[in-house]
Amino acid sequence: MPIYDQNAFRSSPHGFLFAAPTKRHPSSRTPRRRTIYHTIVKRIARTNFERVNDKNYDALLSACSAKVRHRFGGAHAMGGTRHDREALRRWFGRLGYTMPTLRLAVQDVWVKGWPHDTTVIMRWNATATLLDGSPYRNHGVHVIRMRWGKVVDIDAHEDSLAVANGLLVQSRHSLATVSPQSRRGCR
Repeated sequence: MPIYDQNAFRSSPHGFLFAAPTKRHPSSRTPRRRTIYHTIVKRIARTNFERVNDKNYDALLSACSAKVRHRFGGAHAMGGTRHDREALRRWFGRLGYTMPTLRLAVQDVWVKGWPHDTTVIMRWNATATLLDGSPYRNHGVHVIRMRWGKVVDIDAHEDSLAVANGLLVQSRHSLATVSPQSRRGCR
């Protein structure tokens, strides 16, 4: 059934109005169940970012596959790649310790795919107060892959210089674990 544009009505010689059918927008062809699935995944993704804010890492990790891959860019204590849930648990522990006031605010979430292969892209801003009282600000994008409801891949793209500078401030104020030597086990 065509969708009618209200501005496309024409008069006939007999005074009747006829509507000229217009083409459907491609997004209107998306099945409803796909839209519902994407809405659910968006909600789950936002909830998981709130779990980072709440330091509820166990609930977040339960949504991850045992062999989850996590990459966080940068040549600093938080940078590197983890290849399983336990390594990611240690990384979140370090995140909570080094940036105790970190708050992530999700700006946008895009979801593509079906339950067997879903890609989630999240754009976010981060804020914190560093130990010397200065503000920390960062922004970035996470590209997350899911399979059958479990996160299998997390790729974080952020301003790694801002992270390194924030960690430097934290290390100068008695957080010894953020030194570059503390990266063992993160690769």
